[in-house]
Amino acid sequence: MLTLDKPLGTVLENRIVRTLADKSRMEWRRITDGKSPQGIWKPFLVDAAGDVLEEPVFMPLPGSQTTFLTCPIFEALYHGTRGPGKTMTLLMDFAQEVGKGYGKAWRGILFRLEFGDLDDVVKKIEEWFPQIWPDFKFLKSKSDYTALWPTGEALLLRNLPDEAGYDSYPGHEYRWIGSEELTQWPDDKAYRKIMSCSRSATPNMPCRMRATTNPYGPGHSWVKKRFQLPHMNGRVIRTPGEMPRVAIFGHLKENFLVTHNDPNYTKKLSPSSKAQQKAWIDGDWTVTAGGMIDDLWDPTRHVVPNIPANKIPRSWRITRAYDHGQSHPFAVGWFAESSGDAIKLDDGRRLGTVRGDIFMIAEWYGCSGNDNEGLRMPARKIAQGILDREEDWGLLGRVIPGPADTEIYSKDSRGTGRCPADDMAELNVHWERADKSPGTRARGWQMIRARLTDAFPEPDGTRSKPGFFVCERCVFWIDIVPPTPRGLKNQDDNPDTYADHLSDMTRYRLSWDMPRAWQFSF
Repeated sequence: MLTLDKPLGTVLENRIVRTLADKSRMEWRRITDGKSPQGIWKPFLVDAAGDVLEEPVFMPLPGSQTTFLTCPIFEALYHGTRGPGKTMTLLMDFAQEVGKGYGKAWRGILFRLEFGDLDDVVKKIEEWFPQIWPDFKFLKSKSDYTALWPTGEALLLRNLPDEAGYDSYPGHEYRWIGSEELTQWPDDKAYRKIMSCSRSATPNMPCRMRATTNPYGPGHSWVKKRFQLPHMNGRVIRTPGEMPRVAIFGHLKENFLVTHNDPNYTKKLSPSSKAQQKAWIDGDWTVTAGGMIDDLWDPTRHVVPNIPANKIPRSWRITRAYDHGQSHPFAVGWFAESSGDAIKLDDGRRLGTVRGDIFMIAEWYGCSGNDNEGLRMPARKIAQGILDREEDWGLLGRVIPGPADTEIYSKDSRGTGRCPADDMAELNVHWERADKSPGTRARGWQMIRARLTDAFPEPDGTRSKPGFFVCERCVFWIDIVPPTPRGLKNQDDNPDTYADHLSDMTRYRLSWDMPRAWQFSF
Protein backbone atom coordinates (compact mmCIF):
# COMPACT_ATOMS: atom_id res chain seq x y z
CA MET A 1 0.00 0.00 0.00
CA LEU A 2 1.37 3.41 -1.03
CA THR A 3 1.84 5.85 1.85
CA LEU A 4 1.93 9.58 1.09
CA ASP A 5 3.29 12.22 3.43
CA LYS A 6 1.10 14.87 1.74
CA PRO A 7 -2.69 14.92 1.37
CA LEU A 8 -4.32 14.15 -1.98
CA GLY A 9 -4.39 17.10 -4.32
CA THR A 10 -1.33 18.77 -2.83
CA VAL A 11 0.49 20.86 -5.43
CA LEU A 12 4.04 19.55 -5.82
CA GLU A 13 5.01 21.81 -8.74
CA ASN A 14 3.33 24.27 -11.08
CA ARG A 15 4.14 25.76 -14.47
CA ILE A 16 2.37 28.86 -15.71
CA VAL A 17 1.21 28.87 -19.33
CA ARG A 18 -0.22 32.40 -19.57
CA THR A 19 -1.49 35.18 -17.38
CA LEU A 20 -4.73 36.60 -18.78
CA ALA A 21 -6.02 40.18 -18.82
CA ASP A 22 -8.13 39.69 -15.67
CA LYS A 23 -5.04 38.39 -13.80
CA SER A 24 -6.30 34.81 -13.90
CA ARG A 25 -3.73 32.23 -14.97
CA MET A 26 -3.58 29.15 -17.13
CA GLU A 27 -1.22 26.72 -15.44
CA TRP A 28 -0.24 23.08 -15.14
CA ARG A 29 0.07 21.63 -11.67
CA ARG A 30 1.71 18.41 -10.57
CA ILE A 31 -0.45 17.14 -7.74
CA THR A 32 -0.54 14.09 -5.50
CA ASP A 33 -3.01 11.47 -6.69
CA GLY A 34 -2.69 8.63 -4.18
CA LYS A 35 -1.09 6.32 -6.75
CA SER A 36 2.50 7.47 -7.10
CA PRO A 37 4.85 9.73 -5.15
CA GLN A 38 5.53 11.64 -8.39
CA GLY A 39 1.86 12.59 -8.69
CA ILE A 40 0.17 13.59 -11.94
CA TRP A 41 0.10 16.71 -14.10
CA LYS A 42 -3.27 18.42 -14.58
CA PRO A 43 -4.29 21.73 -16.22
CA PHE A 44 -6.11 24.43 -14.26
CA LEU A 45 -7.49 27.91 -14.76
CA VAL A 46 -6.88 29.78 -11.49
CA ASP A 47 -7.62 33.27 -10.23
CA ALA A 48 -5.05 35.81 -9.08
CA ALA A 49 -4.96 34.20 -5.63
CA GLY A 50 -4.38 30.73 -7.08
CA ASP A 51 -7.84 29.35 -6.38
CA VAL A 52 -9.15 26.97 -9.05
CA LEU A 53 -11.77 28.41 -11.39
CA GLU A 54 -11.89 25.61 -13.92
CA GLU A 55 -10.25 22.30 -14.86
CA PRO A 56 -10.09 22.36 -18.70
CA VAL A 57 -9.88 19.19 -20.78
CA PHE A 58 -7.01 20.61 -22.84
CA MET A 59 -4.43 23.26 -22.16
CA PRO A 60 -1.25 23.94 -24.15
CA LEU A 61 2.08 23.47 -22.47
CA PRO A 62 4.20 26.56 -21.79
CA GLY A 63 6.78 27.17 -24.47
CA SER A 64 6.45 26.24 -28.13
CA GLN A 65 2.87 24.90 -27.93
CA THR A 66 1.60 28.19 -26.53
CA THR A 67 3.73 30.21 -28.93
CA PHE A 68 2.32 28.31 -31.92
CA LEU A 69 -1.30 28.64 -30.76
CA THR A 70 -0.96 32.38 -30.20
CA CYS A 71 1.09 33.11 -33.31
CA PRO A 72 -0.43 36.00 -35.34
CA ILE A 73 1.62 35.28 -38.50
CA PHE A 74 -0.29 33.97 -41.54
CA GLU A 75 2.03 31.00 -42.21
CA ALA A 76 3.62 29.14 -39.31
CA LEU A 77 5.62 25.92 -39.14
CA TYR A 78 5.84 23.99 -35.88
CA HIS A 79 9.06 21.99 -36.20
CA GLY A 80 11.57 20.27 -34.00
CA THR A 81 12.17 16.94 -32.30
CA ARG A 82 9.82 14.04 -31.88
CA GLY A 83 7.60 14.40 -28.84
CA PRO A 84 6.67 18.04 -28.11
CA GLY A 85 3.03 17.39 -29.10
CA LYS A 86 3.03 18.94 -32.56
CA THR A 87 0.05 17.02 -34.00
CA MET A 88 -2.25 17.78 -31.08
CA THR A 89 -1.23 21.42 -31.13
CA LEU A 90 -1.96 21.61 -34.87
CA LEU A 91 -5.49 20.28 -34.30
CA MET A 92 -6.08 22.69 -31.46
CA ASP A 93 -4.91 25.59 -33.61
CA PHE A 94 -8.00 25.04 -35.75
CA ALA A 95 -10.28 24.12 -32.85
CA GLN A 96 -9.49 27.23 -30.79
CA GLU A 97 -11.74 29.26 -33.13
CA VAL A 98 -14.73 26.93 -32.61
CA GLY A 99 -17.65 28.54 -30.81
CA LYS A 100 -16.55 32.10 -31.49
CA GLY A 101 -19.52 32.83 -33.72
CA TYR A 102 -18.02 32.04 -37.10
CA GLY A 103 -20.19 28.93 -37.51
CA LYS A 104 -20.05 27.31 -40.96
CA ALA A 105 -17.72 30.03 -42.19
CA TRP A 106 -14.91 28.55 -40.04
CA ARG A 107 -13.95 25.74 -42.38
CA GLY A 108 -10.52 24.10 -42.53
CA ILE A 109 -8.67 21.25 -44.18
CA LEU A 110 -5.77 19.18 -42.86
CA PHE A 111 -3.50 17.28 -45.26
CA ARG A 112 -1.17 14.31 -45.05
CA LEU A 113 0.82 13.01 -47.99
CA GLU A 114 -0.72 9.52 -47.74
CA PHE A 115 -4.31 8.85 -46.72
CA GLY A 116 -3.34 6.08 -44.29
CA ASP A 117 -1.15 8.52 -42.36
CA LEU A 118 -4.30 10.32 -41.19
CA ASP A 119 -5.10 7.47 -38.78
CA ASP A 120 -3.11 9.03 -35.93
CA VAL A 121 -4.84 12.37 -36.48
CA VAL A 122 -8.25 10.67 -36.39
CA LYS A 123 -7.34 8.85 -33.19
CA LYS A 124 -6.49 12.11 -31.44
CA ILE A 125 -9.67 13.78 -32.73
CA GLU A 126 -11.89 10.95 -31.51
CA GLU A 127 -10.14 10.86 -28.12
CA TRP A 128 -10.13 14.58 -27.32
CA PHE A 129 -12.78 16.54 -29.17
CA PRO A 130 -15.86 14.73 -27.74
CA GLN A 131 -14.56 15.49 -24.23
CA ILE A 132 -14.54 19.21 -25.00
CA TRP A 133 -17.67 19.37 -27.19
CA PRO A 134 -20.20 16.68 -26.18
CA ASP A 135 -22.21 17.02 -29.42
CA PHE A 136 -19.13 16.80 -31.65
CA LYS A 137 -19.29 14.34 -34.56
CA PHE A 138 -16.68 12.76 -36.77
CA LEU A 139 -17.77 11.44 -40.16
CA LYS A 140 -15.73 8.26 -40.42
CA SER A 141 -16.58 7.41 -44.02
CA LYS A 142 -13.40 7.66 -46.11
CA SER A 143 -15.26 9.83 -48.62
CA ASP A 144 -16.25 12.25 -45.84
CA TYR A 145 -13.57 12.12 -43.13
CA THR A 146 -14.70 15.36 -41.54
CA ALA A 147 -14.81 16.73 -38.00
CA LEU A 148 -18.13 18.54 -37.40
CA TRP A 149 -19.14 20.78 -34.51
CA PRO A 150 -22.76 21.47 -33.50
CA THR A 151 -22.17 25.18 -34.16
CA GLY A 152 -21.35 24.44 -37.83
CA GLU A 153 -17.54 24.53 -37.93
CA ALA A 154 -15.89 21.77 -40.01
CA LEU A 155 -12.39 20.37 -40.43
CA LEU A 156 -11.82 18.10 -43.43
CA LEU A 157 -9.04 15.47 -43.39
CA ARG A 158 -7.56 14.71 -46.81
CA ASN A 159 -4.42 13.43 -48.49
CA LEU A 160 -2.49 15.46 -51.04
CA PRO A 161 -0.15 13.07 -52.85
CA ASP A 162 1.42 15.57 -55.26
CA GLU A 163 0.94 18.75 -57.27
CA ALA A 164 -1.75 17.11 -59.41
CA GLY A 165 -3.82 16.56 -56.26
CA TYR A 166 -4.52 20.28 -56.24
CA ASP A 167 -6.77 19.81 -59.27
CA SER A 168 -9.59 18.79 -56.91
CA TYR A 169 -9.48 22.12 -55.05
CA PRO A 170 -9.52 25.14 -57.43
CA GLY A 171 -12.27 27.49 -56.26
CA HIS A 172 -12.36 26.02 -52.74
CA GLU A 173 -12.09 28.37 -49.77
CA TYR A 174 -10.59 27.33 -46.44
CA ARG A 175 -9.93 29.75 -43.60
CA TRP A 176 -7.44 27.31 -42.13
CA ILE A 177 -5.11 24.93 -44.01
CA GLY A 178 -2.88 22.52 -42.14
CA SER A 179 -0.15 20.14 -43.32
CA GLU A 180 1.12 17.38 -41.07
CA GLU A 181 4.76 16.19 -41.47
CA LEU A 182 5.63 18.73 -44.17
CA THR A 183 8.99 17.15 -45.07
CA GLN A 184 7.16 14.08 -46.38
CA TRP A 185 6.30 16.07 -49.53
CA PRO A 186 9.39 15.84 -51.78
CA ASP A 187 8.87 19.34 -53.20
CA ASP A 188 6.87 22.49 -52.45
CA LYS A 189 4.60 22.48 -55.52
CA ALA A 190 1.50 21.02 -53.86
CA TYR A 191 2.00 23.17 -50.75
CA ARG A 192 2.29 26.39 -52.74
CA LYS A 193 -0.71 25.63 -54.91
CA ILE A 194 -3.03 24.70 -52.07
CA MET A 195 -2.06 27.96 -50.34
CA SER A 196 -4.21 29.75 -52.92
CA CYS A 197 -7.28 28.20 -51.26
CA SER A 198 -6.56 29.99 -47.99
CA ARG A 199 -8.91 32.95 -48.21
CA SER A 200 -12.02 34.37 -46.59
CA ALA A 201 -14.83 36.57 -47.86
CA THR A 202 -15.97 37.19 -44.27
CA PRO A 203 -14.58 40.42 -42.73
CA ASN A 204 -12.36 40.12 -39.64
CA MET A 205 -12.22 36.33 -39.83
CA PRO A 206 -8.78 34.78 -39.22
CA CYS A 207 -7.15 33.05 -42.16
CA ARG A 208 -3.95 31.06 -41.78
CA MET A 209 -1.62 28.30 -42.96
CA ARG A 210 -0.20 25.91 -40.37
CA ALA A 211 2.18 22.95 -40.65
CA THR A 212 4.24 20.59 -38.53
CA THR A 213 7.37 18.60 -39.23
CA ASN A 214 10.68 17.34 -37.99
CA PRO A 215 13.80 17.77 -40.17
CA TYR A 216 13.81 14.21 -41.54
CA GLY A 217 12.20 13.31 -44.86
CA PRO A 218 12.32 13.70 -48.65
CA GLY A 219 11.29 17.36 -48.43
CA HIS A 220 14.02 18.29 -45.96
CA SER A 221 15.74 20.61 -48.42
CA TRP A 222 12.79 22.73 -49.60
CA VAL A 223 11.28 23.12 -46.12
CA LYS A 224 14.67 24.14 -44.75
CA LYS A 225 15.04 26.66 -47.56
CA ARG A 226 11.50 28.07 -47.33
CA PHE A 227 11.76 28.77 -43.60
CA GLN A 228 15.51 29.53 -43.73
CA LEU A 229 16.32 27.06 -40.98
CA PRO A 230 17.94 26.96 -38.58
CA HIS A 231 19.15 30.57 -38.51
CA MET A 232 15.70 32.19 -38.96
CA ASN A 233 14.01 30.04 -36.35
CA GLY A 234 11.52 32.16 -34.38
CA ARG A 235 12.07 35.18 -36.65
CA VAL A 236 9.45 36.41 -39.09
CA ILE A 237 10.42 36.11 -42.75
CA ARG A 238 9.04 38.90 -44.91
CA THR A 239 9.48 38.44 -48.65
CA PRO A 240 8.10 41.00 -51.13
CA GLY A 241 4.90 39.75 -52.74
CA GLU A 242 4.39 36.99 -50.15
CA MET A 243 2.60 36.64 -46.83
CA PRO A 244 4.87 36.61 -43.75
CA ARG A 245 5.95 33.25 -42.36
CA VAL A 246 7.72 31.96 -39.28
CA ALA A 247 9.09 28.69 -37.90
CA ILE A 248 8.59 27.77 -34.23
CA PHE A 249 10.87 25.17 -32.65
CA GLY A 250 9.62 22.60 -30.17
CA HIS A 251 11.71 20.16 -28.15
CA LEU A 252 10.74 17.00 -26.32
CA LYS A 253 12.17 18.42 -23.08
CA GLU A 254 9.31 20.97 -23.09
CA ASN A 255 6.74 18.18 -22.91
CA PHE A 256 6.97 17.34 -19.23
CA LEU A 257 3.84 15.18 -19.60
CA VAL A 258 5.72 12.71 -21.80
CA THR A 259 8.98 12.81 -19.84
CA HIS A 260 6.99 12.39 -16.59
CA ASN A 261 4.82 9.50 -17.76
CA ASP A 262 7.40 7.79 -19.99
CA PRO A 263 11.00 8.65 -19.01
CA ASN A 264 12.30 6.14 -21.58
CA TYR A 265 10.49 7.74 -24.53
CA THR A 266 13.66 8.73 -26.41
CA LYS A 267 15.00 5.16 -26.13
CA LYS A 268 11.92 3.90 -27.95
CA LEU A 269 12.38 6.11 -31.01
CA SER A 270 14.96 3.74 -32.55
CA PRO A 271 16.28 6.02 -35.31
CA SER A 272 17.72 4.10 -38.27
CA SER A 273 20.74 6.35 -38.86
CA LYS A 274 22.81 9.07 -37.20
CA ALA A 275 21.08 11.64 -39.40
CA GLN A 276 17.65 10.43 -38.31
CA GLN A 277 18.77 10.43 -34.69
CA LYS A 278 19.91 14.07 -34.93
CA ALA A 279 16.65 15.01 -36.64
CA TRP A 280 14.28 13.17 -34.27
CA ILE A 281 16.04 13.75 -30.97
CA ASP A 282 17.80 17.10 -31.58
CA GLY A 283 15.59 18.62 -34.29
CA ASP A 284 18.79 19.38 -36.20
CA TRP A 285 18.30 20.92 -39.67
CA THR A 286 21.99 20.62 -40.54
CA VAL A 287 21.56 16.88 -41.12
CA THR A 288 21.14 15.43 -44.57
CA ALA A 289 18.00 13.44 -44.03
CA GLY A 290 16.13 10.97 -46.19
CA GLY A 291 18.64 11.19 -49.02
CA MET A 292 20.34 8.83 -51.46
CA ILE A 293 23.62 9.46 -49.61
CA ASP A 294 22.46 10.64 -46.17
CA ASP A 295 24.14 7.74 -44.39
CA LEU A 296 27.52 8.56 -45.96
CA TRP A 297 27.68 12.33 -46.41
CA ASP A 298 29.88 14.05 -43.84
CA PRO A 299 30.64 17.72 -44.56
CA THR A 300 33.62 17.64 -42.21
CA ARG A 301 35.20 15.01 -44.47
CA HIS A 302 33.76 15.65 -47.93
CA VAL A 303 33.72 19.47 -48.03
CA VAL A 304 37.16 20.99 -48.48
CA PRO A 305 38.47 24.58 -48.77
CA ASN A 306 38.37 26.22 -52.18
CA ILE A 307 41.36 25.35 -54.34
CA PRO A 308 42.81 28.23 -56.40
CA ALA A 309 43.72 27.31 -59.97
CA ASN A 310 47.39 28.16 -59.41
CA LYS A 311 47.51 25.60 -56.58
CA ILE A 312 46.41 22.72 -58.82
CA PRO A 313 49.50 20.79 -60.01
CA ARG A 314 50.03 20.57 -63.75
CA SER A 315 50.00 16.80 -63.41
CA TRP A 316 46.32 16.93 -62.35
CA ARG A 317 43.60 16.92 -64.99
CA ILE A 318 40.76 19.47 -64.91
CA THR A 319 37.52 18.49 -66.60
CA ARG A 320 33.98 19.76 -66.79
CA ALA A 321 30.58 18.03 -66.99
CA TYR A 322 27.18 19.35 -68.00
CA ASP A 323 23.49 18.55 -67.52
CA HIS A 324 21.31 20.45 -69.97
CA GLY A 325 18.21 22.40 -68.96
CA GLN A 326 15.93 25.13 -70.22
CA SER A 327 12.63 25.19 -68.32
CA HIS A 328 14.51 23.20 -65.64
CA PRO A 329 17.96 24.30 -64.42
CA PHE A 330 21.19 23.39 -66.18
CA ALA A 331 24.26 22.39 -64.20
CA VAL A 332 27.94 22.75 -65.03
CA GLY A 333 30.61 21.31 -62.78
CA TRP A 334 34.39 21.65 -62.91
CA PHE A 335 36.45 18.76 -61.52
CA ALA A 336 40.12 18.30 -60.70
CA GLU A 337 41.46 14.74 -60.70
CA SER A 338 44.59 14.04 -58.69
CA SER A 339 47.67 12.41 -60.15
CA GLY A 340 48.79 11.54 -56.64
CA ASP A 341 50.85 14.74 -56.31
CA ALA A 342 49.14 16.25 -53.26
CA ILE A 343 48.13 19.88 -52.70
CA LYS A 344 49.28 21.28 -49.36
CA LEU A 345 46.85 23.74 -47.79
CA ASP A 346 47.79 26.63 -45.52
CA ASP A 347 46.40 24.74 -42.51
CA GLY A 348 48.74 21.82 -43.21
CA ARG A 349 46.18 19.49 -44.75
CA ARG A 350 47.14 17.61 -47.91
CA LEU A 351 44.52 17.04 -50.63
CA GLY A 352 44.64 14.52 -53.44
CA THR A 353 46.98 12.10 -51.74
CA VAL A 354 45.40 9.18 -53.60
CA ARG A 355 45.78 9.00 -57.37
CA GLY A 356 42.33 9.41 -58.90
CA ASP A 357 40.81 11.54 -56.08
CA ILE A 358 38.24 13.82 -57.68
CA PHE A 359 37.47 17.31 -56.39
CA MET A 360 34.51 19.34 -57.60
CA ILE A 361 36.23 22.72 -57.61
CA ALA A 362 33.47 24.96 -59.05
CA GLU A 363 29.86 24.97 -60.22
CA TRP A 364 27.39 26.97 -62.27
CA TYR A 365 23.75 26.21 -61.51
CA GLY A 366 21.37 27.78 -64.01
CA CYS A 367 18.39 28.27 -61.72
CA SER A 368 15.93 31.19 -61.64
CA GLY A 369 15.79 31.21 -57.86
CA ASN A 370 12.57 29.21 -57.74
CA ASP A 371 12.87 25.51 -56.95
CA ASN A 372 13.68 23.47 -60.06
CA GLU A 373 13.01 26.37 -62.46
CA GLY A 374 15.54 27.10 -65.18
CA LEU A 375 16.76 30.28 -66.87
CA ARG A 376 15.76 29.31 -70.43
CA MET A 377 19.18 30.52 -71.50
CA PRO A 378 20.28 29.83 -75.09
CA ALA A 379 23.05 27.24 -75.47
CA ARG A 380 25.39 29.80 -77.04
CA LYS A 381 25.01 32.08 -74.03
CA ILE A 382 25.66 29.16 -71.68
CA ALA A 383 28.85 28.37 -73.60
CA GLN A 384 30.00 31.97 -73.31
CA GLY A 385 29.24 31.91 -69.57
CA ILE A 386 31.39 28.79 -69.23
CA LEU A 387 34.32 30.45 -70.95
CA ASP A 388 33.94 33.64 -68.93
CA ARG A 389 34.01 31.69 -65.69
CA GLU A 390 37.02 29.64 -66.72
CA GLU A 391 38.88 32.84 -67.55
CA ASP A 392 37.90 34.49 -64.24
CA TRP A 393 39.00 31.41 -62.27
CA GLY A 394 42.30 31.03 -64.12
CA LEU A 395 41.25 27.75 -65.74
CA LEU A 396 41.05 28.85 -69.37
CA GLY A 397 43.05 26.49 -71.56
CA ARG A 398 43.37 23.80 -68.87
CA VAL A 399 39.89 22.30 -69.03
CA ILE A 400 39.37 18.95 -70.78
CA PRO A 401 35.97 18.46 -72.47
CA GLY A 402 34.01 16.09 -70.26
CA PRO A 403 30.67 14.30 -70.41
CA ALA A 404 27.43 16.14 -71.17
CA ASP A 405 23.77 15.29 -71.21
CA THR A 406 22.93 13.73 -74.58
CA GLU A 407 19.98 16.12 -74.84
CA ILE A 408 22.40 18.70 -76.25
CA TYR A 409 22.63 16.59 -79.41
CA SER A 410 18.87 16.71 -80.08
CA LYS A 411 18.07 18.72 -83.19
CA ASP A 412 16.03 21.92 -82.92
CA SER A 413 12.31 21.14 -83.25
CA ARG A 414 11.90 24.23 -85.45
CA GLY A 415 13.69 22.50 -88.31
CA THR A 416 16.96 24.43 -88.26
CA GLY A 417 18.95 21.21 -88.20
CA ARG A 418 21.03 22.51 -85.32
CA CYS A 419 21.39 21.27 -81.76
CA PRO A 420 22.72 22.94 -78.58
CA ALA A 421 26.04 21.10 -79.00
CA ASP A 422 26.51 22.85 -82.37
CA ASP A 423 25.93 26.28 -80.84
CA MET A 424 28.41 25.56 -78.05
CA ALA A 425 31.02 24.16 -80.43
CA GLU A 426 31.04 27.44 -82.37
CA LEU A 427 32.53 29.03 -79.25
CA ASN A 428 34.98 26.15 -78.85
CA VAL A 429 33.10 24.61 -75.93
CA HIS A 430 33.10 20.88 -76.67
CA TRP A 431 31.73 17.83 -74.85
CA GLU A 432 31.72 14.06 -74.87
CA ARG A 433 28.48 12.12 -74.74
CA ALA A 434 27.48 10.99 -71.24
CA ASP A 435 26.43 7.39 -70.86
CA LYS A 436 22.65 7.41 -70.40
CA SER A 437 21.99 3.78 -71.28
CA PRO A 438 19.51 1.74 -69.18
CA GLY A 439 20.68 1.24 -65.60
CA THR A 440 23.21 4.07 -65.64
CA ARG A 441 21.24 6.20 -63.17
CA ALA A 442 21.38 3.53 -60.47
CA ARG A 443 25.02 2.73 -61.28
CA GLY A 444 25.86 6.43 -61.15
CA TRP A 445 24.43 6.76 -57.65
CA GLN A 446 26.39 3.66 -56.63
CA MET A 447 29.52 5.34 -57.99
CA ILE A 448 28.85 8.47 -55.91
CA ARG A 449 28.30 6.35 -52.81
CA ALA A 450 31.49 4.38 -53.43
CA ARG A 451 33.54 7.55 -53.90
CA LEU A 452 32.12 9.13 -50.73
CA THR A 453 32.92 5.95 -48.82
CA ASP A 454 36.49 5.89 -50.12
CA ALA A 455 37.02 9.46 -48.93
CA PHE A 456 37.22 8.08 -45.38
CA PRO A 457 40.47 6.57 -44.07
CA GLU A 458 40.68 2.84 -43.50
CA PRO A 459 41.25 1.40 -39.99
CA ASP A 460 45.02 1.94 -40.30
CA GLY A 461 44.45 5.65 -41.01
CA THR A 462 45.35 5.53 -44.69
CA ARG A 463 43.33 5.63 -47.90
CA SER A 464 44.02 3.39 -50.88
CA LYS A 465 41.03 4.07 -53.15
CA PRO A 466 40.15 7.43 -54.74
CA GLY A 467 37.42 9.46 -53.07
CA PHE A 468 35.16 12.35 -54.01
CA PHE A 469 35.29 15.81 -52.43
CA VAL A 470 33.46 19.12 -52.94
CA CYS A 471 34.91 22.60 -52.51
CA GLU A 472 33.15 25.10 -50.25
CA ARG A 473 32.19 27.42 -53.12
CA CYS A 474 29.88 24.74 -54.59
CA VAL A 475 27.02 25.94 -52.40
CA PHE A 476 24.18 24.75 -54.63
CA TRP A 477 25.64 21.24 -54.81
CA ILE A 478 26.10 21.09 -51.04
CA ASP A 479 22.56 22.36 -50.44
CA ILE A 480 20.74 20.21 -53.00
CA VAL A 481 22.57 16.91 -53.61
CA PRO A 482 23.20 15.44 -50.12
CA PRO A 483 19.46 15.49 -49.15
CA THR A 484 18.37 13.93 -52.47
CA PRO A 485 15.55 11.54 -51.46
CA ARG A 486 15.03 8.01 -52.63
CA GLY A 487 12.06 7.40 -54.90
CA LEU A 488 9.02 5.75 -53.37
CA LYS A 489 8.73 3.29 -56.26
CA ASN A 490 12.42 2.94 -57.12
CA GLN A 491 14.67 3.07 -54.08
CA ASP A 492 17.79 3.07 -56.28
CA ASP A 493 17.02 6.48 -57.78
CA ASN A 494 15.63 9.85 -56.77
CA PRO A 495 11.98 10.86 -57.40
CA ASP A 496 11.22 12.36 -60.81
CA THR A 497 10.04 15.56 -59.12
CA TYR A 498 13.32 16.25 -57.31
CA ALA A 499 15.85 18.72 -58.73
CA ASP A 500 18.49 16.21 -59.82
CA HIS A 501 20.50 18.29 -62.33
CA LEU A 502 23.57 18.70 -60.14
CA SER A 503 23.56 15.03 -59.18
CA ASP A 504 23.09 14.00 -62.83
CA MET A 505 26.05 16.12 -63.85
CA THR A 506 28.10 14.53 -61.05
CA ARG A 507 27.09 11.02 -62.08
CA TYR A 508 28.15 11.75 -65.65
CA ARG A 509 31.62 12.75 -64.46
CA LEU A 510 32.24 10.00 -61.94
CA SER A 511 31.15 7.25 -64.32
CA TRP A 512 33.05 8.71 -67.29
CA ASP A 513 36.32 7.20 -68.47
CA MET A 514 38.72 9.95 -69.44
CA PRO A 515 40.19 9.32 -72.94
CA ARG A 516 43.66 7.80 -72.78
CA ALA A 517 45.08 10.73 -74.72
CA TRP A 518 44.53 12.92 -71.66
CA GLN A 519 45.97 10.41 -69.18
CA PHE A 520 49.48 10.06 -70.56
CA SER A 521 51.15 12.15 -67.87
CA PHE A 522 49.48 10.44 -64.92
